[in-house]
Amino acid sequence: MIADELLNPLLPALKPTDSAGKALDWMEEFRTSQLAVVEGGEYRGLVSEEVLLETDDSTPIDDVEPQLPTVYAFDDQHLFEVLQLAQAYHLDVVPVLDVDRHFAGSITRSDLLSRFAEQLGTQEVGAVLVINLDERDYSMAEISRLVESNDAKIVSSYFGSTPGDDDLGVPLPSRLTLKLNRRDVGAVVATLERFGYSVEAAFSNEPLESPDRERLDALFRYLDI
Repeated sequence: MIADELLNPLLPALKPTDSAGKALDWMEEFRTSQLAVVEGGEYRGLVSEEVLLETDDSTPIDDVEPQLPTVYAFDDQHLFEVLQLAQAYHLDVVPVLDVDRHFAGSITRSDLLSRFAEQLGTQEVGAVLVINLDERDYSMAEISRLVESNDAKIVSSYFGSTPGDDDLGVPLPSRLTLKLNRRDVGAVVATLERFGYSVEAAFSNEPLESPDRERLDALFRYLDI
């Protein structure tokens, strides 16, 4: 999924001649704290609710210096790249340009998160497992084989490294989050742990019928899940 498919056609862009009051009204209507400023099809930057609230309502946007004029996504960038941009610059709205650097539209943070959730398969029925492992031990092929040996499928996965070391100077383990297509994952957990994988947490609507249930319950309480 690319940025062009994520554009919100209802979200307006501001013209330099628009007033600060009009911008604030639109922000309230569309529940956003930022809007793009566009002049003649060229992106000029973002204006924020925080700045406009300190400005007289009749002030034209042209008199309010737009922020982040060089921060934008291109229409062929992947969803994950757009998310990374939004996170890095704390954007509520991500402006998008086409190949000719003309303004194509905007993507809201809420739309980004909704599409990201869809990509992760959060709407699918099933369970979520969180596995601690060293990066050198990470083999998606082996983990998939172990999961599928219990008649389950991996719907989506996310691997994240944990920076830093523990008190003994040992690198902190990475985390692999799996979304499975089954709720009853007790057998999957047991198989993974039998092959040396540390299952930190499991989220399921079905009880885990395994010898490690008590340990997992204790972990859930510790994590306040």
